[in-house]
Amino acid sequence: MIIFGTKGYLYQLAVLTLVCGHCGNPSAHTLRKRVTKFTLFFVPLFPISTKFATQCTFCGAEQRLTAPQAEQLQFQAASAPPSAQRVRPGE
Repeated sequence: MIIFGTKGYLYQLAVLTLVCGHCGNPSAHTLRKRVTKFTLFFVPLFPISTKFATQCTFCGAEQRLTAPQAEQLQFQAASAPPSAQRVRPGE
């Protein structure tokens, strides 16, 4: 008997102050990475999919991002002071 399946992992990459595209409020957004891995006998072996998204802490709206967009926002969070991070995601 072979036991296989998938397991999801959620990583918080950064917290940015952005203007939400849903509610329009400037609020904190978490940049998240969700990785789904194939498991064999409960041991995660390799990633099947990787998805990036930002989530507004004010209204809870989530916006999916591409890998280059997520990388750009992560770089922006690491290099800019907190007061200079007011941009819309995806720009």
